[in-house]
Amino acid sequence: MSDLHVNWEQYYRLIERLATQIHRSGWRFDQVLCIARGGLRVGDVLSRVFERPLAILATRSYVAEGGTVRGALAISEQITANTPQLGGRILLVDDMVDSGATLTAVVKELPARIPAMTEMRSAVIWQKACSTFVPDYRVEYLADNPWIHQPFERYDRISFEELAKD
Repeated sequence: MSDLHVNWEQYYRLIERLATQIHRSGWRFDQVLCIARGGLRVGDVLSRVFERPLAILATRSYVAEGGTVRGALAISEQITANTPQLGGRILLVDDMVDSGATLTAVVKELPARIPAMTEMRSAVIWQKACSTFVPDYRVEYLADNPWIHQPFERYDRISFEELAKD
């Protein structure tokens, strides 16, 4: 298993490919619900491209050592949205499906939290082979389950002294 290193240009191009795939599928959705933190940037771009409202559900599972060690899954009690009510057809977005634990838990919980939801589909950039969850849309299937180094991860371990150098 080798690591996958992604720079900003590659990262945004992958999101654009995901948007194109969703568009070409013909499925129309009413809102984007992203899983934070990994899905924030993906959800923001898709919300802008499709001109749909964005909602955010915070989760946390990778906690220690700069976000590289998995802990217990925590799902926020609140969903933050820029619309008065969530509902209709919802596109659930994250950056990747790794083990599948987060997306499985969220998908199971959302019908009770969003009673006005009529349909939900999921979209990610990366799907690892080890995942127990299969998203409706994905850009890359990673058969060798690499650790993915995303461009924003530099902020997981950066000090204020390093930031001030520029």
